[in-house]
Amino acid sequence: MLYRILAVGDVVGQGGVQFLKKHLRAVQKQYDASFTVVNGENARMVGLLREDAEAMFSAGADVVTLGNHTFGKQQIGPYLDDCPYILRPANLGERVPGRGCGVFGCGHIEIRVVNLIGRIDMRTQADNPFLAADRILNGAAPAKFTLVDFHAEATSEKLAMAHYLDGRVSALWGTHTHVPTADEEVLPKGTGYLSDLGMTGPAHGVIGVEPAQSVEGFLGGLPGRYREAEGPCKLQGAVFTLDDATGLCAGVERIDIR
Repeated sequence: MLYRILAVGDVVGQGGVQFLKKHLRAVQKQYDASFTVVNGENARMVGLLREDAEAMFSAGADVVTLGNHTFGKQQIGPYLDDCPYILRPANLGERVPGRGCGVFGCGHIEIRVVNLIGRIDMRTQADNPFLAADRILNGAAPAKFTLVDFHAEATSEKLAMAHYLDGRVSALWGTHTHVPTADEEVLPKGTGYLSDLGMTGPAHGVIGVEPAQSVEGFLGGLPGRYREAEGPCKLQGAVFTLDDATGLCAGVERIDIR
């Protein structure tokens, strides 16, 4: 039997949250998605609050993943401990709140979701994500499918991780850059891959930020706190078609909803 897994790129700002709430159910129906993972770490531009995560769950997300801005709003900490459906990168260390891996029911099967963060140009202290992936997979309880959200800057690090885990996980996608890549593929041993899903939020910003503010920063000015761009929004991501006979991927399709 084939299962379609919907992965949604970084939700940026309150415009992104509202666009997700308005359109996610229709996208799930359009692509016959059985399970949905949404990266939500930028709902407040830098970090998110409990109400943002709950809005994403209400919109239809089964699991919310995070990244380098996990603790941009530090009040999220207790919620990460309390709610099993929101994951922060597993390799951020054992002393921070939350968990980086979970197993979730999907009809008659179980799906493992793993959240990892890269170390190249990420400005955050994190353990080696390759070794963290080994620890998780070597000690994991059985699950039909394993999905990995690798929140990383460098495409080389993402590709290397995908090849390292090829055949060991069902699908691995990248988040963080907010710009979708055109390299969707099924790797030689059966893992579905895409370097970056893109983002969900302002369509005419600079990765979601007000253009004038972003330009000012590159000119050497003091742009201040990120301001969300105004105007229409988009939802970007990918659908991974997984085969329960093999636990691996049969196809990948990018999506871009305007």
